[in-house]
Amino acid sequence: MTTQHQHLVYGHATAHDCLAFADAGTATEEAAEIRALAAARTWGEARQVRMTHLWNPAGPDYHDPEDGYADDKPFDVTGVGAVADGRWPRMVTERAFTVLPQDLQDRYGKRQVTVHDGDYLEIPVAGEGELVAELRERGYEVTRDDALINQLGGSRLGSLAS
Repeated sequence: MTTQHQHLVYGHATAHDCLAFADAGTATEEAAEIRALAAARTWGEARQVRMTHLWNPAGPDYHDPEDGYADDKPFDVTGVGAVADGRWPRMVTERAFTVLPQDLQDRYGKRQVTVHDGDYLEIPVAGEGELVAELRERGYEVTRDDALINQLGGSRLGSLAS
């Protein structure tokens, strides 16, 4: 058994009604990027949102001003194709595949396949205590933050604009 020195944030992901885990080192900054895009009032503002951890689905590579997305045109993040299709931000429940040890994924989770969005790891809330205890035994720092987890998954994205 290897010892980790990683800080994870986790919480109840309401979209899939299960636990989700993310790297705490970048989670807050990623959530800030999601909120910044959601807060943009025009397409020009949306295009200017700088993304360090995520890609900008309203960026000039995806929505050219000459195609009806003028800088002064009102912006609604929920109307962006990648957001409406569920491709941005990516499912927070898929992150467990990269942040949790494989043996714990196998023991506590079940791979779920979606038609359009890829796979995610369904970790029942009932296993929270045991899973968190095992992670801590292995040297992980684990913090629960339901609001942050759901922001990372794009939950209530339209309401972040207000």
